[in-house]
Amino acid sequence: MISPDDATTADWSARADEAARSVTRMFGQRLFFLPGTHIAAIERPSGGLKNLRRPWHYWWQAHYVDCLVDAGRRELAKGARFDGGSRPSAGRLASRLVTGIRLRNFLTVVNNYYDDMAWLALSTLRLAKLAEQTRKPGARRHARIRKSLTLQFDSASTDDLGGGTFWSTKRDFKNTPATAPVALYYARTGNTAKAQALVDWLHAKLFDPAQGMYQDGLRIGPGGAVVLEAAIYTYNQGPVLGALLELGGQPNLDRAASLVDAVSRNLTRPALLASGKTAAVLRCDGTGDGGLFTGILARYLALGAVDGRLSDRTRATAAALVIETAQALWEGRRAVGPGEPLARHGAHLVFPVFPETPASGSYPAGAAVELSTQLQAWMILEAAAAVWAIQN
Repeated sequence: MISPDDATTADWSARADEAARSVTRMFGQRLFFLPGTHIAAIERPSGGLKNLRRPWHYWWQAHYVDCLVDAGRRELAKGARFDGGSRPSAGRLASRLVTGIRLRNFLTVVNNYYDDMAWLALSTLRLAKLAEQTRKPGARRHARIRKSLTLQFDSASTDDLGGGTFWSTKRDFKNTPATAPVALYYARTGNTAKAQALVDWLHAKLFDPAQGMYQDGLRIGPGGAVVLEAAIYTYNQGPVLGALLELGGQPNLDRAASLVDAVSRNLTRPALLASGKTAAVLRCDGTGDGGLFTGILARYLALGAVDGRLSDRTRATAAALVIETAQALWEGRRAVGPGEPLARHGAHLVFPVFPETPASGSYPAGAAVELSTQLQAWMILEAAAAVWAIQN
């Protein structure tokens, strides 16, 4: 384990830059060697063509866009690129990535899963705002993408089961993973009535008062029977929190504060930090799709941590969850040795799958490293940088 600086004095922006450099260099590549494109490999080490034959993870790429937007916002604030002046800016990479996603998805941004599309809609909305701030072109293309995706969300947000958004084009499952990010997207694009209706449906149908959190969804079974999928996932709580904060108003803010408290009570694990302190860190959910779950929660906890409409106690709770989880991931990082295959891609750090377990255990030298887990670590470090920027 590499000894860290104390979390209270650490430069989290610099740490987020380290994560950004490692992820973009390790996983980033052109799509089919086409100029002006960017895409992330799903696993390293492996060749570019082999990665393009792997299963298509649309929503992982959408979160890669979001991470690049985070880095781009920090570039704008400090006037320097995250990976040096000779390499593309984060915003430029994100724009190329959106091109890569559309091309890889057979010349469209529409797919069979409404939650996937919601993540891309949210990330391109943030990218468009970054482009406006940096006076870069691309707003029209982003607007066309969002117009296409908004039509999808409108069609999936029906009165079946009393409201909510379908998860997929099979239209047999309405769940939090689709409804919450669609609600957040509607809230951010000014359709507050639809956003509030979706949030209220979540609270009426999927909120578990015993745990204070949102369950997974309602499935329409054979013969029309409705079955509750009661699982509690970390990433489901994140976009609900984001939508509540975006909508505002005291009832929504009260729900947001209660949700932060519930996450602190139910979705944390102890981790021993290098300082000797035992911290409550966010629970992580392994590899594959689960490798992104906690990063999504941390992104929206960071919004709560800096929202002045919430109480000091709630903001402090959210901030501690983000910072201490980021600290544990930072302490658990592993330097890539010069002889490793990963080093050929320019990577220099690998982050752990779980904050309480160092990367030397989950990803020892020679092991294949999965994109989702590294995006998650980067996302959590970006969340810590956002909190740190406000507090300092």
